[in-house]
This record gives sequence, C-alpha cells and structure tokens, in this order.
Amino acid sequence: MKKRSIKPSTFLAPVPVALVTCQDKGGRPNIITIAWTGVVCSDPPMVSISLRPSRYSYGIIKETGEFVVNIPTVDIILKADQCGITSGKESDKFADTGLTPVSAEKVTPPLIEECCVSMECRLTEIVPLGVHDMFLGEIIATHVADEAFDADGNIRMEIINPLGYSPMDRSYRALGDALGSYGFSRKV
Repeated sequence: MKKRSIKPSTFLAPVPVALVTCQDKGGRPNIITIAWTGVVCSDPPMVSISLRPSRYSYGIIKETGEFVVNIPTVDIILKADQCGITSGKESDKFADTGLTPVSAEKVTPPLIEECCVSMECRLTEIVPLGVHDMFLGEIIATHVADEAFDADGNIRMEIINPLGYSPMDRSYRALGDALGSYGFSRKV
C-alpha cells in the first residue's frame, strides 16, 4: 500500500470518548467530553485524561484531585457532544443535557447514570506535555450497569456500546462487531 507523508498528526483512531465528571469545592459538578484518554497501567489500574489548562475542568481536577471517567453509549452521542462544546463555567451541563448525576462511592464527583461504565479516579500525577497536560488517575472503584452482564456474569459489549472518536476527520464512530477475542489467532 503506497503511503503519503503528511505533517505529524494524532491519527490514532478511533480513540474512546469519555464523559469526565468533576466537582468543585463548592459542590458544583461538571462534565467534560474527553477523547484524549486511555489505559496506562493494569496493576494498579490507572487511566490518563489529557486536558488543556484553559479548560474549566482542568482547575477543578487539579485542585480536588478527583474525577470520574464515564463511558457514554452511542445512544447519548448528542449529549456527549454538547458536553464537549459548552463550558461548565457558564452552564450546568447536567441540567442542560438531562444527564443524571449519581453519588459515587469513594470520590466526590458524581457518576453519570446513563453511562454503562464509570471509573472513580484519584489524581496521582499531572504531566505537562504541550498544549495538553496529562492527568494520571488511579481507578479506585469501577461501576458497570447490571444490564451489561449476561447470565454467567460476562460483560456484554453490545450493551455498553461505547463511542469512538476519529481525529482524522473529527467524527464520532460506533465500534461495530467483535472480530475475534484475545489469542484467537492461535486457533486458526
């Protein structure tokens, strides 16, 4: 396959879309849509989210040291997009979108009821990178919707139905069908 060289770009795609919740010291929650996120360690379980210092949520998370990574389903794509294009400084994104805050177990920021997966995180480090700073968070509690489990207790990804984001064309994407499972290439 012939390739064309272009300027260095963030063409890793799709990346997960996350609705990150935080809450200021005054008790006011906020939601920010993040696509620069990912798993960075499995033991202890840790994730990263990357934020621009100019974002309203940046200061809240830096000050409180807590956030929740909520995984939106394709069903709430409009609400996820809205949380990414408006500032919580000027609006209440829970009220504006109709998303439902649910008390977390170990951190102050709420979970989002409409998201099948929520991971409560404690900030461990902030790494300056350029226009974004990477916030590393240890996952201290994970919540998965009851309906996402089958009768044997296995996770059903078709229920979680997460969104992806493609920086190549700035589009949201559905992930589609499972094509195999870990190690299946040894069986073919």
